[in-house]
Amino acid sequence: MMQPNDLQADSFEERLAYRQIPREQRTALQLGILNDLLEYLLPRNRFYAEKFADVKFPIRTLEEWAQAPLTTKEELQQAGEDPWNSPHLTEPIEQYIRYHQTSGTKGKPLTVLDTREDWQWWLDCWQYVLDAAEVIPEDRVFMAFSFGPFIGFWSAHDACLQRGCLVIPGGGLSTLGRLELLERNQATVVCCTPSYALHLAETAAAKGIPLADFPVRVLILAGEPGGSIPAIRERIETAWNAKVLDHSGASEAGPWGYGDLEGRGIYLNEASYLAECISLEENRPAQEGELSQLILTNLGRSGFPLLRYKSGDLVRPSWSHSETNRHLFFTGGVLGRADDMMVIRGVNIYPTAIEAILRDFPDIQEYRLIASKNGQMDELHIEIEDEQQQPERIANALQTRLSLRVQVETVPLGSLPRFEAKGRRFIDQRTS
Repeated sequence: MMQPNDLQADSFEERLAYRQIPREQRTALQLGILNDLLEYLLPRNRFYAEKFADVKFPIRTLEEWAQAPLTTKEELQQAGEDPWNSPHLTEPIEQYIRYHQTSGTKGKPLTVLDTREDWQWWLDCWQYVLDAAEVIPEDRVFMAFSFGPFIGFWSAHDACLQRGCLVIPGGGLSTLGRLELLERNQATVVCCTPSYALHLAETAAAKGIPLADFPVRVLILAGEPGGSIPAIRERIETAWNAKVLDHSGASEAGPWGYGDLEGRGIYLNEASYLAECISLEENRPAQEGELSQLILTNLGRSGFPLLRYKSGDLVRPSWSHSETNRHLFFTGGVLGRADDMMVIRGVNIYPTAIEAILRDFPDIQEYRLIASKNGQMDELHIEIEDEQQQPERIANALQTRLSLRVQVETVPLGSLPRFEAKGRRFIDQRTS
């Protein structure tokens, strides 16, 4: 088994110190850990032994690492068609103790297995998230999540237990039942998706439940970009009378990102990941603030490793955001998905840009974006539940802020779906 890396930390003080390591020193440490990982993996992991057969080792610079092959989700899905005999698994199958799968939002779910050591790595990564949310052992943490095979907040649950918190699971309950359990047990921290935080608030308002009087002081949100979108964040914080902390991760990649309570964006946990940001305009490293795709290498998960993984997440990197936290920072958090981009009459548009505008209208209860093809052209249609029944004002706002005329249609209040896990408000019919 791989040994713990030199950037892992067992205490808040150590994590705080590691966040302040100067970049040049951090990169040297990361490359050392990477080479140790590769030395362990390549004799044991058939997937990467074949994929990296022509790569020269050891890796001495980030530029050398950038010449290694990229890993895609499609490759992992193909390798994992028989998950119990996948060439991507490093250890004998008997050593794996955790089973999860991706949400299946984009195609067939991918089975993800973790060893005991890998699962501990997940929990160590989560401690950075809990630090940022200022979670303490005295907190009561409510998991507003149904505990199926999707990773969701499974790792958060175990990380909070490890921190000494009382954890209250909300799986199997209705939304109203979860609100009652929240109130009865005086929870102070809530973990859920942005969509479900809004749905809980909507249900509380409809039932006359004084949600703003609950003792909840922070919501840790994941699964969607909403936690870093100002309009969504403000709506949630107002309804709950609590702060929001954004978090990013994925079943195949792990819990890589933690936000700040000011809502400025997301830090990447460089104690556990080596990150690259590739420009969308050209195949080159991105510059400060440039829209780019995030490439991830995990440094402590050897049983289900990821090397130069195309995450699909769109970010604007900043290597100079803070002197007190020198981890790579993504301004505005995750801005969208590379495969969700639409080109509407020559304008490049991502669903998150539209969602940010729609959430500026408090009278819009819910919405859905439908992308389709008209010949070779992308088209977009928007459905909204609007208490004012005035879709023209929404269309005008979109045209003013995006220079784009979009068809907007009202639908009956309560007719669009609500979401507990990842919200599926973007329906892409372009390839159906």
